[in-house]
Amino acid sequence: MDMPKRINLELRNRTPSDVKELVLDNCRSNEGKIEGLSDEFEELEFLSTINVGLLSVANLPKLNKLKKLELSDNRISGGLEVLAEKCPNLTHLNLSGNKIKDLSTIEPLKKLGNLRSLDLFNCEVTNLNDYRENVFKFLPQLTYLDGYDREDKEAPDSDTEVYAEGVDDDDDEEDGGRGGGFQRWRIRRRGGGG
Repeated sequence: MDMPKRINLELRNRTPSDVKELVLDNCRSNEGKIEGLSDEFEELEFLSTINVGLLSVANLPKLNKLKKLELSDNRISGGLEVLAEKCPNLTHLNLSGNKIKDLSTIEPLKKLGNLRSLDLFNCEVTNLNDYRENVFKFLPQLTYLDGYDREDKEAPDSDTEVYAEGVDDDDDEEDGGRGGGFQRWRIRRRGGGG
Protein backbone atom coordinates (compact mmCIF):
# COMPACT_ATOMS: atom_id res chain seq x y z
CA MET A 1 0.00 0.00 0.00
CA ASP A 2 1.37 3.43 -0.82
CA MET A 3 1.78 6.18 1.74
CA PRO A 4 -1.11 8.53 0.73
CA LYS A 5 -3.55 5.60 0.75
CA ARG A 6 -2.26 4.47 4.16
CA ILE A 7 -2.60 8.00 5.58
CA ASN A 8 -6.18 8.09 4.33
CA LEU A 9 -6.90 4.77 6.06
CA GLU A 10 -5.25 5.92 9.30
CA LEU A 11 -7.41 9.05 9.40
CA ARG A 12 -10.54 6.92 9.99
CA ASN A 13 -13.00 9.76 9.30
CA ARG A 14 -10.97 12.26 11.33
CA THR A 15 -9.54 15.46 9.98
CA PRO A 16 -5.74 15.75 9.82
CA SER A 17 -5.84 18.35 12.62
CA ASP A 18 -7.41 15.74 14.97
CA VAL A 19 -4.49 13.32 14.61
CA LYS A 20 -1.78 13.23 17.30
CA GLU A 21 -0.14 9.92 16.32
CA LEU A 22 0.38 8.53 12.85
CA VAL A 23 1.95 5.13 12.16
CA LEU A 24 2.82 4.47 8.52
CA ASP A 25 5.27 1.59 9.04
CA ASN A 26 5.92 -0.79 6.15
CA CYS A 27 3.88 1.13 3.57
CA ARG A 28 5.52 2.21 0.29
CA SER A 29 6.95 5.62 -0.44
CA ASN A 30 7.26 6.46 -4.12
CA GLU A 31 10.67 7.85 -5.13
CA GLY A 32 11.84 7.54 -1.51
CA LYS A 33 9.94 10.62 -0.35
CA ILE A 34 7.30 11.34 2.28
CA GLU A 35 3.96 11.75 0.50
CA GLY A 36 0.44 12.59 1.55
CA LEU A 37 1.38 14.46 4.73
CA SER A 38 0.63 18.16 4.92
CA ASP A 39 0.89 20.94 7.46
CA GLU A 40 -2.79 20.29 8.19
CA PHE A 41 -1.48 17.65 10.62
CA GLU A 42 -0.77 20.54 12.99
CA GLU A 43 -1.44 18.53 16.20
CA LEU A 44 0.79 15.58 15.22
CA GLU A 45 3.15 14.63 18.07
CA PHE A 46 4.31 11.18 16.94
CA LEU A 47 5.09 10.04 13.39
CA SER A 48 6.41 6.59 12.55
CA THR A 49 7.66 5.75 9.07
CA ILE A 50 9.64 2.57 9.72
CA ASN A 51 10.75 0.57 6.67
CA VAL A 52 8.99 2.61 3.99
CA GLY A 53 11.97 3.09 1.65
CA LEU A 54 12.64 6.75 2.45
CA LEU A 55 15.73 8.30 0.89
CA SER A 56 14.96 11.78 2.18
CA VAL A 57 12.90 13.76 4.69
CA ALA A 58 12.83 16.82 2.42
CA ASN A 59 9.07 16.53 1.77
CA LEU A 60 8.21 16.55 5.47
CA PRO A 61 5.61 19.26 6.11
CA LYS A 62 5.95 21.78 8.94
CA LEU A 63 4.95 19.87 12.09
CA ASN A 64 5.54 22.26 15.01
CA LYS A 65 4.16 19.90 17.66
CA LEU A 66 5.99 16.77 16.50
CA LYS A 67 8.05 15.39 19.37
CA LYS A 68 8.86 11.84 18.26
CA LEU A 69 9.92 10.84 14.78
CA GLU A 70 10.61 7.21 13.85
CA LEU A 71 12.60 6.89 10.64
CA SER A 72 14.33 3.56 11.26
CA ASP A 73 15.10 0.98 8.58
CA ASN A 74 15.00 3.37 5.62
CA ARG A 75 17.79 4.51 3.25
CA ILE A 76 18.34 8.07 4.49
CA SER A 77 21.95 9.20 4.10
CA GLY A 78 21.67 12.96 4.65
CA GLY A 79 19.46 16.01 4.32
CA LEU A 80 18.69 16.19 8.03
CA GLU A 81 18.94 20.00 8.09
CA VAL A 82 15.22 20.24 7.20
CA LEU A 83 14.28 18.69 10.57
CA ALA A 84 15.19 21.81 12.56
CA GLU A 85 13.01 23.94 10.31
CA LYS A 86 10.07 21.53 9.90
CA CYS A 87 10.02 19.85 13.34
CA PRO A 88 11.62 22.35 15.74
CA ASN A 89 10.28 20.64 18.89
CA LEU A 90 11.56 17.10 18.28
CA THR A 91 12.66 15.34 21.48
CA HIS A 92 13.15 11.79 20.13
CA LEU A 93 14.57 10.86 16.73
CA ASN A 94 15.16 7.30 15.60
CA LEU A 95 17.40 6.95 12.54
CA SER A 96 18.57 3.39 13.24
CA GLY A 97 19.14 1.17 10.23
CA ASN A 98 19.73 4.05 7.78
CA LYS A 99 22.74 4.90 5.57
CA ILE A 100 24.33 7.46 7.90
CA LYS A 101 28.09 7.11 7.57
CA ASP A 102 29.70 10.12 9.25
CA LEU A 103 29.23 12.69 11.97
CA SER A 104 28.84 15.59 9.52
CA THR A 105 25.51 14.03 8.46
CA ILE A 106 24.08 14.49 11.96
CA GLU A 107 25.62 17.93 12.51
CA PRO A 108 22.38 19.76 11.49
CA LEU A 109 20.67 18.12 14.50
CA LYS A 110 22.52 20.68 16.67
CA LYS A 111 19.72 23.08 15.81
CA LEU A 112 17.14 20.80 17.47
CA GLY A 113 17.50 22.30 20.94
CA ASN A 114 14.89 19.97 22.52
CA LEU A 115 16.35 16.74 21.13
CA ARG A 116 16.96 14.38 24.06
CA SER A 117 17.12 10.96 22.45
CA LEU A 118 18.79 9.93 19.19
CA ASP A 119 19.07 6.38 17.89
CA LEU A 120 21.65 5.56 15.21
CA PHE A 121 21.81 1.82 15.99
CA ASN A 122 22.79 -0.20 12.89
CA CYS A 123 24.11 2.85 10.98
CA GLU A 124 27.71 2.86 9.68
CA VAL A 125 28.49 5.95 11.76
CA THR A 126 28.42 3.76 14.90
CA ASN A 127 31.62 2.04 13.72
CA LEU A 128 33.68 5.25 13.95
CA ASN A 129 36.31 5.56 16.68
CA ASP A 130 34.95 7.33 19.78
CA TYR A 131 31.52 7.43 18.13
CA ARG A 132 29.48 7.86 21.34
CA GLU A 133 31.84 10.42 22.86
CA ASN A 134 31.88 12.46 19.65
CA VAL A 135 28.10 12.42 19.15
CA PHE A 136 27.54 13.61 22.74
CA LYS A 137 30.14 16.34 22.17
CA PHE A 138 28.55 17.26 18.83
CA LEU A 139 25.00 17.30 20.23
CA PRO A 140 25.30 18.52 23.85
CA GLN A 141 21.49 18.68 24.25
CA LEU A 142 21.25 14.86 23.96
CA THR A 143 20.52 12.78 27.05
CA TYR A 144 20.37 9.40 25.31
CA LEU A 145 22.18 7.96 22.32
CA ASP A 146 21.08 4.52 21.12
CA GLY A 147 19.09 4.05 24.33
CA TYR A 148 21.95 4.84 26.73
CA ASP A 149 23.17 8.02 28.44
CA ARG A 150 26.74 9.34 28.64
CA GLU A 151 27.53 7.00 31.54
CA ASP A 152 26.18 3.98 29.62
CA LYS A 153 23.05 3.78 31.74
CA GLU A 154 20.00 2.52 29.87
CA ALA A 155 17.17 4.97 29.24
CA PRO A 156 14.28 4.41 31.67
CA ASP A 157 10.94 3.36 30.18
CA SER A 158 9.44 6.80 30.84
CA ASP A 159 11.72 8.34 28.19
CA THR A 160 10.53 5.89 25.60
CA GLU A 161 6.87 5.77 26.49
CA VAL A 162 5.88 6.03 22.86
CA TYR A 163 6.83 2.38 22.35
CA ALA A 164 4.62 1.34 25.25
CA GLU A 165 1.51 2.73 23.63
CA GLY A 166 -1.48 0.95 25.12
CA VAL A 167 0.62 -0.59 27.88
CA ASP A 168 -0.15 0.74 31.34
CA ASP A 169 0.36 -0.46 34.91
CA ASP A 170 -2.61 -2.82 34.70
CA ASP A 171 -0.98 -4.65 31.82
CA ASP A 172 2.14 -5.24 33.92
CA GLU A 173 0.08 -7.02 36.53
CA GLU A 174 -1.68 -9.14 33.95
CA ASP A 175 1.54 -10.38 32.51
CA GLY A 176 3.12 -11.07 35.88
CA GLY A 177 5.07 -7.83 36.21
CA ARG A 178 7.50 -8.77 33.44
CA GLY A 179 7.50 -5.23 32.08
CA GLY A 180 4.68 -5.22 29.55
CA GLY A 181 4.99 -4.72 25.82
CA PHE A 182 7.86 -2.25 25.93
CA GLN A 183 10.29 -4.70 27.48
CA ARG A 184 9.51 -7.35 24.89
CA TRP A 185 10.09 -4.76 22.15
CA ARG A 186 13.39 -3.62 23.59
CA ILE A 187 14.72 -7.17 23.97
CA ARG A 188 13.88 -7.95 20.34
CA ARG A 189 15.32 -4.63 19.21
CA ARG A 190 18.61 -4.98 21.01
CA GLY A 191 18.86 -8.65 20.15
CA GLY A 192 19.64 -9.71 23.70
CA GLY A 193 19.03 -9.39 27.38
CA GLY A 194 18.94 -5.57 27.67
